Amino acid sequence: MASNVVVRSVSREHFAQVIETGKHRLYADEQESVGGSDRGPGPYECLLAAPGTWTSMTLRMYAERKNFALTNVEVQLSHIRIHAKDCEDCETKKELLDEIRSEIHLEGDLDKDQRKRLSEIATRCPVHRTLHRKSRFGPSRSNLIHIYFHIR
Repeated sequence: MASNVVVRSVSREHFAQVIETGKHRLYADEQESVGGSDRGPGPYECLLAAPGTWTSMTLRMYAERKNFALTNVEVQLSHIRIHAKDCEDCETKKELLDEIRSEIHLEGDLDKDQRKRLSEIATRCPVHRTLHRKSRFGPSRSNLIHIYFHIR
């Protein structure tokens, strides 16, 4: 299943962006303190929203399928940069690494085994696995041609 997202700048606003996917429209921006108009979350907040969303949705779907009494999921995320030399299980020790930390709060009448199982499931959703596989980022071949024609 292919997913498409279109991001467009908002004219006359320094950093404001409109994010469109299907029939949905979201806004992203920078804070006023860095020159934005604060119309929406910034790039790092948008980045953090994705794993928070997929974690919460995955846990909700799993709990419903297993008839767990899960009433609410809250995922709190933060982004920091760490020195690779401080990372025990990192392949390289010479650069900075981005680390996303999450804390999951589960509400409902759940026993110890159900809570343990949900914490295991939190890292098994398809989107989580996508980000942990090797990925390529860059323009598509058709986009390269499109860019070329606009530069000339």
